[in-house]
Amino acid sequence: MSCKTILASKVSASFRNQIKEDIKERNIKPKLVGFLANEDPAAMKYAEWTSKTCAETGVEFELRKVTKLELEAKITEANEDQSVNGIMVYYPVFGGKQDLYLQSCVSELKDVEGLCHKFVHNVYHNIRFMDDTETMKCIIPCTPLACVKILEYIGVYNPVIPYGNRLYGRTIAVINRSEIVGRPLAAMLANDGAKVFSVDVNGIQVFTRGTGIKLAHHQVEDIDATVEEIIPQCDVVITGVPTPKYKMPTSLLKDGVVAINFSSSANFEDDIKSKASIFVPSVGKVTVAMLERNLLRLHDYQNNLTEKKN
Repeated sequence: MSCKTILASKVSASFRNQIKEDIKERNIKPKLVGFLANEDPAAMKYAEWTSKTCAETGVEFELRKVTKLELEAKITEANEDQSVNGIMVYYPVFGGKQDLYLQSCVSELKDVEGLCHKFVHNVYHNIRFMDDTETMKCIIPCTPLACVKILEYIGVYNPVIPYGNRLYGRTIAVINRSEIVGRPLAAMLANDGAKVFSVDVNGIQVFTRGTGIKLAHHQVEDIDATVEEIIPQCDVVITGVPTPKYKMPTSLLKDGVVAINFSSSANFEDDIKSKASIFVPSVGKVTVAMLERNLLRLHDYQNNLTEKKN
């Protein structure tokens, strides 16, 4: 079987070009502030990518290195600073519930990562706009959104089917159920019509969309199954385990599977191309493009609200 490798740089190119043109034509300088309060190598690499990409597209990016104890106060300062259009935090900081609290400290009008309570709630309930006027789209978490854009790019989404159901008939596994990436990604894919197996160390859940209501939100069920049982059923396998020790066995994969890795480590075995029809080894550059896309959206929301007040 011939496997096609799709690079994140190719998928992100059209988004980056559009962002660059938009910024230049409108003569704007949206400002993004990133807070780094850890020594995680993956976070520092992500910060480097963000800085480089922003410089190329015309976004003003400022990395602020702070201590863990300073972080909450510094987020509040940035929330109140009118020169700042977007805020992001490189996680993990403390881990667990304290990080969830920090995510909701970021103003929803500056939350480029889509991790505050309102945006998380809206993702899980399939609410696609910030208010009833449907003029402001919700901000979607960057890496889950990057995975969706990649799936659209390679044709896993069916454009012939009505919007909101374009993954109908697809079975997908997401090997990660973190609150930042894996769980919202599974919800988003289920909300678009897929059957999604969500896998982590605590077991396997299946995400499916509710029935009877247009764009109904997903439902979650714990199932008594093994990875060996569910992976051969999957048209798409998406991995995000943050350790090089984890490898998805190629032997379990369905012939012609679409394999996507969003971890900073390689989660597929070296012979992945012997089974996959499409392999995406990383998504980082698409994630940064989605970050900038979210930033431009928030920049416009802030300016539109200011104009209304005046």
